[in-house]
Amino acid sequence: MTTRIEPATDKNVLKLLVVDDSPESLRLITDTVREEGLEVFTTNDPGTALAMFYHIRPRIVLLDLVMPKINGMQLLEEMVAADPGVDILLMTAHYSTDSAVEAIQKGASDYLTKPISIPKLRVRIQALRAEAERRRQTLRLDDQLVDMYQFEGIIGRSPLMLEVFAKIRQVAAHFRNLLVSGPTGTGKELVAHALHNLSPAPNSVFAVCNCSGFVDTLLETELFGYVRGAFTGATHDKEGLFEYANGGTVFLDEIGELPLSGQAKLLRVLQQRQVQRVGSPKIHDVDVRVIAATNRDLLAMVREGSFRDDLYYRLAAVEIALPRLAERREDLALLLRYFVKKFAVEYGKPISGLSRRAQVRLATYPWYGNVRELENVIQNACMMTETNVIDIKDLPEVLRSPLSATSMTDDLMTPLDEVMKRHVLRVLTEVQGNKTRAAKVLGIGRATIYELLARWNLEQGAMKATVPTHLTAPQRS
Repeated sequence: MTTRIEPATDKNVLKLLVVDDSPESLRLITDTVREEGLEVFTTNDPGTALAMFYHIRPRIVLLDLVMPKINGMQLLEEMVAADPGVDILLMTAHYSTDSAVEAIQKGASDYLTKPISIPKLRVRIQALRAEAERRRQTLRLDDQLVDMYQFEGIIGRSPLMLEVFAKIRQVAAHFRNLLVSGPTGTGKELVAHALHNLSPAPNSVFAVCNCSGFVDTLLETELFGYVRGAFTGATHDKEGLFEYANGGTVFLDEIGELPLSGQAKLLRVLQQRQVQRVGSPKIHDVDVRVIAATNRDLLAMVREGSFRDDLYYRLAAVEIALPRLAERREDLALLLRYFVKKFAVEYGKPISGLSRRAQVRLATYPWYGNVRELENVIQNACMMTETNVIDIKDLPEVLRSPLSATSMTDDLMTPLDEVMKRHVLRVLTEVQGNKTRAAKVLGIGRATIYELLARWNLEQGAMKATVPTHLTAPQRS
């Protein structure tokens, strides 16, 4: 027998499912919890309880522990696995400390002894309703905070990010050349867009060039253009990026990858605001703002002789340095809320947030790929989840097992580059060396994976041996 109380019309009303093989208990509990703000469903058939759970998605479940055919503890595990945000109260006439502890460990919110105390049950239900309302209010406040602390598409309320926002406001109307520095995935292109949008010509062209994506000769024709006949295949005149962006902004990403020959020609543009197409003696005047970005230490490159000092000082007259996500942990909750909301809308899923254990796991993760890695993780989780709450099982494999205390202690005493190397190699090991998948997990480009491996002088076959034992993924049978 399955019964249902008259449904409430308010879409925000809480749904409660009662599962008990005793019709008398169902009637007693129904009469007790029949109150405004609850939509109550009941069943005395444990075989249909899970199907009802999936269909109605209740926020509260009252579940008898001892029932024929299916044990209440088994239903508890399956319900919590399906929806980690649900509050489940187990009921039993055979109380034991061991079973109570087991139930709490498996995700139960409480453990009630039969015969049920009516006053205690009412108090407990009211407390769960109040907690649910607090969660709704928290989500509303989180949405307001995300809106409040969003600056030109960049999320942040930490002192470091507020300082970045202030500097963008100060220089946006005046800069001619500017350097944005910071590790991969910190949002350098977002900063470039913000500077352009706040400039005196926000509706002008914003042109992007990734300096690591071209060989020397191709980069020159991309930036400065060419004339017909300049080389084999040049069948027509072509304007370069600087001419195309005349009156607007040129964003040169990965400026540290620019070869020395290209650096000399770029310096002339910055000094004289003139360009010369390949194969042409004619000079073209250009009026552009130039934003360069890098994740490399350009000063160290200047000392090594791989980056021109005059170009560096021309670019770094104004510099905006972006912090790692690990340095702005205060922003993590806002970023999580922003990305969950963004991808829930994109994938058409009613995802309200993350389970507590998923939040804890993400809060303790080192985020070497910074905000881009976080965005990729939440995007993947929103695709994978089958409930309205993201849980640990929805996260990529590299995040499902917590970092050991040993590895965290080692990281504290290890240079940052070595920590990054270990993490990149651990991810590569987890994905069986697939650099495309590793780049997606880390939130970086595949070219960056190759660059890092080359920098560390690592070959594919030596990767696994390089990762410390406690950082390697467990072997699967």
